[in-house]
Amino acid sequence: MTTSRDPHKRSGRATLETSAGGVVYRVQDGEPMFLLIRDSYQNWGFPKGHLETDEPPEAAALREVREETGLDDVALDGAIDTINWFFRFRGKLVHKVCHFYLMRSDASPTTPQRDEGITACRWASFKDATQLVSYANARDVLTRAHAMVRGEDPAADPAQAPTPRAGVHTEHSR
Repeated sequence: MTTSRDPHKRSGRATLETSAGGVVYRVQDGEPMFLLIRDSYQNWGFPKGHLETDEPPEAAALREVREETGLDDVALDGAIDTINWFFRFRGKLVHKVCHFYLMRSDASPTTPQRDEGITACRWASFKDATQLVSYANARDVLTRAHAMVRGEDPAADPAQAPTPRAGVHTEHSR
């Protein structure tokens, strides 16, 4: 018997939303460059979005990256981290859980998905991306992704293994 996974379940007082996204990188002059998107609130972060019913997080992450950035040439390199946070959206408390995956693309041109509020895409060095990314939990994901790209898999050390971490901020629901 198969059961549907509803990515928008109610959990106590908060509505649980499950999303997936990707930290996309390419190598330029021997250095990794990371793809950032800017949303309609002018926040820089990573492509992500809701899981469709019965959609695995990995598939959702690839779909969202392709939709939000226009990149078709994207390969999944592995899981980075799962983060979670609470925010209010239209007066309701939302508990967001987001699974992030490392992805590689040798393509460079991007096309922001403007009808979904993506106002820009930008390739940035790790140093620049760290300064641009708007939220601390996303910077943590970037740091883990950078370690993975350098061959320092954070999951190899149990103290560095990805674990769901909570935060509170006012990011809109995507």
